[in-house]
Parts: sequence; structure tokens; C-alpha cells
Amino acid sequence: MLSQKDDPDHHDAELVLKLYELRRDPVMRQAREDIADFLPATYEELLAVTKADNPLNAAYRQVGSYWEMVYAMAKHGVIHGEFMLESCGEGLYLFAKVRPHLERLRSEVNPLAFQNAEWVATNTKRGQALAERFAKRAAAALAAR
Repeated sequence: MLSQKDDPDHHDAELVLKLYELRRDPVMRQAREDIADFLPATYEELLAVTKADNPLNAAYRQVGSYWEMVYAMAKHGVIHGEFMLESCGEGLYLFAKVRPHLERLRSEVNPLAFQNAEWVATNTKRGQALAERFAKRAAAALAAR
């Protein structure tokens, strides 16, 4: 486990506010909206969105890379992970939707896929709770299809 900050401070608050501001960017907001309903039931559905000609590819890359950047900050101790996840857990829903296919995605497409999301989902208490909640939500959404 990489080191985390012991306690949040005003720098953490400034970073969380900046992360929120970036989420409000019109391009990012549209990408988040576009990918919100993405729910791969099969590996093939996930693989399809990784292809450049897929209509969701840009949104998938934008949202996925944004959250990987955010979660890397927690993993490397730049920002207090528990504090950050109080308002920045949304990326763990995308992770929950991809997680059932993650091993294969990593072996066939990108060995580094979602490594930071996985880190916060397994190494922070709030991340564990959010990942579990989002996994249940994704499973329920798949069952309702």
C-alpha cells in the first residue's frame, strides 16, 4: 500500500474544489452524461467501447482517464483519499461496471486499466464501501435489462 496523508488539510480542500470545477467543464459534463448509461453485460460490449469508431469511445476515455488521474492523487498521497472520496466517488461506478471484465481487459487491451480506481476501491475504507454499493447498483441495472 502506498502512503496516504494522515489528515486532510486546506490543500486537500483546494484540490477537491478544483476537481469539482473540472467536472463542470462542458466537455467533461457531456462525456459524463454520455457514459452514464454505459453498462457492459459482456466483455465484448466493454471491448467495443475501447474502439475508436465506437460513439462512446471519446466519453469512455475522457471519463476513465479523469478518474484515474484523480485516484492516482490519492494513491500517491497527493490528496487525502478518504476526504477526496467524500465527494469524488463517481468514478467508482464506472469501475464497478468494468470490474467484472477487468482481468481480461488488462490481459488483452491495457494492463494498466483502472489501476488507480482499483487501488482506492481496495485500499480506502470509503472506496471499499462505495465500490460495494456501486457493484450492487450495476448488478441491479444489468438484471433489469
